[in-house]
Amino acid sequence: MFEWINLAILILSMLLFSILYVFSVMPATRGEKKGKEIWIKCRNLRIVASVFEGITLISIILWIWFPIEQLNWKIFSKWWVGIVVSLVIFIPGGIIVFKGVLDAGKETLTPSKDTEMYGGIYKHIRHPQTTGEMPMFPAIGLVVNSWFMVLIMTVFIIIYVPTVQYFEEKDLIKRFGVSYTEYQKTTGAFLPKWNTIKTLFKWKKRK
Repeated sequence: MFEWINLAILILSMLLFSILYVFSVMPATRGEKKGKEIWIKCRNLRIVASVFEGITLISIILWIWFPIEQLNWKIFSKWWVGIVVSLVIFIPGGIIVFKGVLDAGKETLTPSKDTEMYGGIYKHIRHPQTTGEMPMFPAIGLVVNSWFMVLIMTVFIIIYVPTVQYFEEKDLIKRFGVSYTEYQKTTGAFLPKWNTIKTLFKWKKRK
C-alpha cells in the first residue's frame, strides 16, 4: 500500500514543483498586474518549489525499499553499477549547475529588478543550471536501479524543460528588452552555439 502512496506523492510533488517554479520565473510579467510585491512572492514560490523538488527526490530514493512489483524493472544485476554510472553523469552536471548558480548570484533564489544580465558561463549558454540538471534527473533512476524511474524522470524533463524555458524567456525579454533578444541570437539555450565553440577554441589556442 505504501508503495502506491509513495508513487502518488512523487507525481504530485513533481507537478507542484513544476507549476510553482514556472510562476516563480515570471516576476516581470506578473508584476504588471500585481505590483512590486510580486518579486518577493516569486522568491517565496521558488523556495517552496525547491521543497517539493526535495520531496520528489526522497520519493525516488524510497523506491529502493518500496517498489511497486509490477513496475520494478531492474537495469543492472548489481546495484552498485547504477551508482557508478550515475556518478559519471552527476559530477559534470553538478559542476555546470554550481557554476550557473555562482554566476547568477542572488538571482538564483531572489529575482530582482536591479539584476543585470549575467556573465561567466551565461556568456556561452543561457540556461546552464537546466543544462546540468537535465541528465541528472533520469540519472537518479540509475541510482535506484529502476527503468520505471528513468522513464518517469525522462518524461518529466521532456515536458518541464521547454515549458519553463518558454515562460522564463518571455519574462526575461520583458526585463531586459532588446539586449536579451540579441543575446538569444548569439547564445545557445542549453549548449554553446558553434560560433561560440570556435571562439573559445581560438582563444585557448592563442593562450
